[in-house]
Amino acid sequence: MSDVTTTDLYEVTMALSYLHEDMSGSATFSLFVRDLPAERGFLVSAGTEPALEYLSAFRITSADVGDFASALHRPYADVAGLCGITFTGEVRAVPEGRVVFAGEPLLEVTAPLAQAQLVETFLLNQVSHQTAVASKAVRSVLAASGRPVVDFSLRRTHGTSAGMQAARTTALAGFAGTSNVAAAVRWGLPASGTMAHSYVEAFPDEEAAFRAFARAHPGPVTFLVDTYDAVRGVRTAARVLRDLRRGPGCAVRLDSGDLGALARRARVELDSAGLPEVRVVASGGLDEYGVDSLVRSGAPIDVYAVGTRVGTSADAPYLDSAYKLVEYDGRPVMKLSSAKVTSPGRKQVFRRPDGDDVIALSDEPGPAGAEPLLRTVMSDGRRLFPPDTLREGQARLTADLEDLPADTLRIRDPRPGRAVFSGWLSELTSDLSRRLRSD
Repeated sequence: MSDVTTTDLYEVTMALSYLHEDMSGSATFSLFVRDLPAERGFLVSAGTEPALEYLSAFRITSADVGDFASALHRPYADVAGLCGITFTGEVRAVPEGRVVFAGEPLLEVTAPLAQAQLVETFLLNQVSHQTAVASKAVRSVLAASGRPVVDFSLRRTHGTSAGMQAARTTALAGFAGTSNVAAAVRWGLPASGTMAHSYVEAFPDEEAAFRAFARAHPGPVTFLVDTYDAVRGVRTAARVLRDLRRGPGCAVRLDSGDLGALARRARVELDSAGLPEVRVVASGGLDEYGVDSLVRSGAPIDVYAVGTRVGTSADAPYLDSAYKLVEYDGRPVMKLSSAKVTSPGRKQVFRRPDGDDVIALSDEPGPAGAEPLLRTVMSDGRRLFPPDTLREGQARLTADLEDLPADTLRIRDPRPGRAVFSGWLSELTSDLSRRLRSD
């Protein structure tokens, strides 16, 4: 089963109709997020690289046509016209790691109509999910105020593919590592992991468990200390680490209870044992809200491990994203449905050093001193640049965050950044809307 058939059936039925009607003109579709989720001041563009990989390899084979025919309960000959279609279009996209706001195109696809239609579902899936997770993850990084944050989400993401995406996008957002071995190997990320409560329970007592773990791992170790009683567990861990002279690089992990209070007790116990260099790691249902509260309380936590809530973007598990036709065969088009009105024409987004972003038509000049966000990354179905690295995306995100106002960066009740229409785009939208309503 190929990625080509990972699509909604109506993409296929529409494409077949376009081919039947000989509608092969150039179409531009714009992918954007209509509104920011609650408690989000901004989004982080992500998923572009996997989307471009998909488009570069897009080719409908005879086997794919057979699958389409089976799904449609029609003879192969009825859908044979799809066979051999490749993506030959242009893509303009906001690079990964850039901060974006509601209404701003994250990417625009211009290609023969059937091609541009067939890729809709996969592109929306990739960009929507990864942008949602990256936008959640960066808030944990901001909340941690310089302390490392690690991805522990794989076991509860919505499938292993989502877990791979979560590891990648949390790294883009600035996470220091991941528990996901496959992701660590694929993208060169630091792998991070400790032990489970089951490991401790398998031994007669905590001390036996800790000593056995240390024997198997000669380097720095992290002991999970709250299987039975957290304070007693810290004391036991301190005794083992001191006996083995294993302080530097080692840590104790707290995974439940009042993490702030337990971290304070743990710090006292470790310092009293002469182990000030042993770190305290906190995990257990954390996201940016929990991290923010702990940091603000002054809890002596050195590393935050976040999992389920960030990997699933629990408080905003989806984005109100859309992939809408904005131009066909040189003719600007728009949707007028109530609450889902779209704006016509190919676009550019201009970022001004001071002031709101401006969403403009692609061929109009931008405001003085403004930076265009969308760049052409594919032409004639071929990538124009080598794939972006995570490091490049991280650098873009760091720079964009430095330029955001403090109230937009707030974890709680942020003031959302926004974009406004240019004069040209406003005029085109109004004129076309009047014309369509009068028809």
